[in-house]
Amino acid sequence: MNTAALRTKRKNIDIREDVFHFLSIKAAASGTNLKNYIETLLEKEVEDMDEAATYQYLCSMRPDGAAALNEKETEDFENWLGI
Repeated sequence: MNTAALRTKRKNIDIREDVFHFLSIKAAASGTNLKNYIETLLEKEVEDMDEAATYQYLCSMRPDGAAALNEKETEDFENWLGI
């Protein structure tokens, strides 16, 4: 994922000290800094997500989000996801 071409969001997070220490070591071993290492981990997590399962979850938990499509658009989108 090319993050330079995408808009970004800033979020402060709290990380336990032992996790921070471990991730800092992993980042150094990978030849990068902690910020870039964590961003890469998160990007890989998103790339590995099952889009169909995510869509089903959103439809069940946030049905208002599904209302923007008509029935044909919904069917086409679900077919595209393979669900």
